[in-house]
Amino acid sequence: MLNKTFTPFPVLTTERFTLRQPAMDDEQEIFTLRSEREINKYLNRKPAYTIDDARNFINNVNENTDKGNSLYWAITFSDQNISVGTICIFSLSGENNKCEIGYELLTNFQGKGIMKEAVEEVIDYAFNTIKVQKIEAFSHRDNQGSIKLLEKLSFRNSNVADKTDPDLVCYHLTN
Repeated sequence: MLNKTFTPFPVLTTERFTLRQPAMDDEQEIFTLRSEREINKYLNRKPAYTIDDARNFINNVNENTDKGNSLYWAITFSDQNISVGTICIFSLSGENNKCEIGYELLTNFQGKGIMKEAVEEVIDYAFNTIKVQKIEAFSHRDNQGSIKLLEKLSFRNSNVADKTDPDLVCYHLTN
């Protein structure tokens, strides 16, 4: 059985980063993450058009955490409280003992090992605290940065096409 009790919110720390619950103070960074073309070019989602869209998104992810449906962290440097990206686990399935992971990073922070460090911490949390046995990640086949990260973290290509989008490739990691 999965442990989907997220109260209090699980703040995670790594050597350089704190992964904490998104707050309204993150509205500008969330807006940028959800509206910047380069960040979103491989994501099939409605972009943010206004700061209100970002605020609504923050409220929505925090409500989903309260319900035990997902966990969504803002990634901050430990000595600063400014979000540089996000990481989440969602589609928590007790029946299949698995979840899905997703992440995004502001463009000027990409290529610095930030996401690798954050994903490693979230993998540890998912396997050892939530108790999933499998983590899936869907990446666009052209998003080589994301695919390289997943492979570096020992995710394996599932060789299964996504039913809704044939450009998505499924990777998985088992405990």
